[in-house]
Amino acid sequence: MSLLIQVYFDGLCQPVNPGGIACYAFVVKSEGKTIHSDYGVAAEPFSKDATNNVAEYTALVKALEWLIANNLNSSKVEIKSDSQLVVKQLSGEYKVKAKRIISLYSQVLLLKNKFKDVEIMWVPREENKEADRLTNKAYNKALQDNPEYIGRG
Repeated sequence: MSLLIQVYFDGLCQPVNPGGIACYAFVVKSEGKTIHSDYGVAAEPFSKDATNNVAEYTALVKALEWLIANNLNSSKVEIKSDSQLVVKQLSGEYKVKAKRIISLYSQVLLLKNKFKDVEIMWVPREENKEADRLTNKAYNKALQDNPEYIGRG
């Protein structure tokens, strides 16, 4: 029986969206235990590319890249997000119109094709708390590392 890998990802853009500080995070679990997590800034802060959706897609790209780099793409992978937009775009239910996410969307599709069994599903926000907490950690770290950001936006 192959291992079940679960990935939770999230993105935020604060203090304003678009044009704030876009941060991403993802958590990889196996058998219910976290085996890897990562977070950071998704785009140039206060730029037109700093949006919530860019952050969400960046989180997913980074998670898929990590799984491939660690040879987990032959496992059964369940990817969970509280972003209806991302989940519905990837299922083909919604079209991708925003120029700044088209390339990220294409990157996700290319990466997704390297997996044997991958499913992307929507979960309520309460079930995505860990990734959500890490996006806030990324945001607070960006402010700590760059005090000049405070009060902008």
